Amino acid sequence: MAAERIFDRAVSVRVRGCGCEERRLNVRVNIELLSISNPVHKKDLAVRLTDDTDPFFLYNLVISEEDFQSLKSQQGLLVDFSAFPQKFIDLLQQCIQEQNKDIPRFLLQLVSSAPALDHTPVSLNVVETNPFKHLTHLSLKFLPGTDAEIKKFLANCLKCLKEDKKMLEEKLKKTEEDLTRQLSYTQQSLSEKSRELDKLKNEWTAYTTALSNKHSQELTSEKERALQAQTQYQQQHEQQKKELENLHQKSIQQLQNRLSELEVINKDLTERRYKGDSTVRELKAKLAGLEDECQRAKQEVLSLRRENTTLDAECHEKEKLINQLQTRVAVLEQEIKDKDQLVTRTKEVLDATQEQKVILEESTEEKQRHIEKLETTIKSLSAELLKANEIIKKLQGDLKTLMSKLKLKNTVTIQQEKLLAEKEEKLQKEQRESQEMGQSLQMKEQEVDKLREQLESTIQKLEESKQLLKTNENVITWLNRQLSEVQMAKKLDSPASAPAAGRAAVSPLSMPDRPLFHSSGISHPISPLYAFQNFVEPTHGKNGSSQCPVSKVQLNSQLLKPSQCLDAHTVPAARHAANKENGDQLGLESKYFKKKDDSIPLRGLSQNTLNSEYLRPYLPAKAQPSPKAAGTPASAYFPGS
Repeated sequence: MAAERIFDRAVSVRVRGCGCEERRLNVRVNIELLSISNPVHKKDLAVRLTDDTDPFFLYNLVISEEDFQSLKSQQGLLVDFSAFPQKFIDLLQQCIQEQNKDIPRFLLQLVSSAPALDHTPVSLNVVETNPFKHLTHLSLKFLPGTDAEIKKFLANCLKCLKEDKKMLEEKLKKTEEDLTRQLSYTQQSLSEKSRELDKLKNEWTAYTTALSNKHSQELTSEKERALQAQTQYQQQHEQQKKELENLHQKSIQQLQNRLSELEVINKDLTERRYKGDSTVRELKAKLAGLEDECQRAKQEVLSLRRENTTLDAECHEKEKLINQLQTRVAVLEQEIKDKDQLVTRTKEVLDATQEQKVILEESTEEKQRHIEKLETTIKSLSAELLKANEIIKKLQGDLKTLMSKLKLKNTVTIQQEKLLAEKEEKLQKEQRESQEMGQSLQMKEQEVDKLREQLESTIQKLEESKQLLKTNENVITWLNRQLSEVQMAKKLDSPASAPAAGRAAVSPLSMPDRPLFHSSGISHPISPLYAFQNFVEPTHGKNGSSQCPVSKVQLNSQLLKPSQCLDAHTVPAARHAANKENGDQLGLESKYFKKKDDSIPLRGLSQNTLNSEYLRPYLPAKAQPSPKAAGTPASAYFPGS
């Protein structure tokens, strides 16, 4: 069971007993909301009346929802159980506002059947006074507290007092500690100042003793010389002594003034600190009060909204009731008119019978019979009228039950409409989320398509790079083979047979351009290097009778020098012979010499192999080494490397 305190304040109450004078009493009203969840979740309103001066003064009232319904029907309340606590608190606050006035508009009355408040039930009335009469807005019956309840209440009070005592003791300890700290600090500062004063006094005494010694020496030394000036010196000495004493007194006064100022400053600072602490506490209390007021305002807004809805529903229901009652009034008026007509008719019939009785005394028996018949008809009419009244009462009871059912139906329909609105909001949220998910799915699919395209492009680039790698490896192996064969040919040439070998070597000018091998099935022209590889043979077995002796070709790190007998016209001719057919470059297609971003450079080839005189006639014109660029790197001939 959880309790939520809503109101706890002392209110001035007028106590009235049986045969006693009215007196005033300050009563503390405590209102709590008790929420009970076992076995069914429900809320009860607990109101407690106590007196701060009398601990045995205790009256309790617990109102459940069922009790409130009976209270509502008895006192004609227009408020539901959920809004009743706040309305009751509003009434109490109005009483508190008016309690200091001479003629208060709202006041609280504690009425007892006994002469004194002595363990008897008491009723608390909220009364509004106007010039005409006293209006009781609310009357609540309180039961006196039992011994167990009083003991429990006193135990709670004792517990609260102990907690307050602990809090106050802690605050006292803190304040004592702060004061002791401040006192020790001031004592330390005072001791320091007194030490400074003693130092100054000692210095001043030392200074005065030194001066007196000096003057006494001067006096003794000059007594012999000038007795006349002794009086003058004495006067001067006395004047100086007075001035020094005055200065000393002034400095002492200044120090004392400074000490007093420091003490005043210290006091001001302590006062400011205490004031700051008090302002902080006041601000905290104000903040708490403002927060409470904000919560109360929120609760009031909620209760007003609920009241507005309930009042709208009640207004609608009352309009319906008014319409129904108006129709009923019209029907009843018509019935009354009919009954009046019947009564007038019966009166006329009675008059006629009386006249007939006076005129025709002889036919009295017949007339009596006729009168009896008329009486029987009147009795039947009265019985019918009584039955009609009973039927009207039954119809009124049925109408009341129907109205209660209609109220229940209205509340159920309002709840269903709220549930439908919440479900529609949830549906809209889910539809929005599904739309957002669809959009995100479309975005993801687009990203997946883009990634697939990127993957395909990267796979294509990979395949192209693999093909380029294969072609580059083929070119490198072919060039290495050519170089190894050239080096083998050079090794086979001895120094003695070098001129003969040079003469017998096939000149680039006499080499066929590109031989075709029709018998082997190769129809495309073969590169000059391939022709050189196949047709150039070592010349160490032949005679050395050649017209143009060729000097030994030396492989140098910078440049391979051509032989002396080759003049300047042979090189362009060799170039022309090498590039004669289809503008071929070294027997390879032009794509192998174009620079690409994703190509792999040719490594493992030295500069000597590319600058060799054996390869120069078969290189393209752009790739020919100039005489200046002797040490041109391999990238000049193979841009892709």
